[in-house]
Amino acid sequence: MIESTAQTTIAGPELVPPIWEAFAGLLVVIALLVGLAWLVRRSTMRNASKRRLAIEGALPLGDRRSLAIVTVEGRRLLLGLAPNSVSLVTELSAAPPSFEDAVARALPPEARA
Repeated sequence: MIESTAQTTIAGPELVPPIWEAFAGLLVVIALLVGLAWLVRRSTMRNASKRRLAIEGALPLGDRRSLAIVTVEGRRLLLGLAPNSVSLVTELSAAPPSFEDAVARALPPEARA
């Protein structure tokens, strides 16, 4: 004859109370949100360096008028800004000269050596 043995489980004390399980789950969700926010910020910063339009600087002239250096698709433009108009003053060189180049151009030829 085969006897069946019934296994009874005895409920012991819980090792991790339910409040700690909920807290751990909340921490996981917060960590995932922080990681996602970091990824989004990193990708927007990477795209910001590839912008096609950027304002390098502006000089107010008074009476709501100013001059601005703008980079548009690799071209540097000096624009005159007024309340009702934007005017192209000139197109600047692609990159501003370095300090050493500016000093070399400012010195007379005999002092450059």
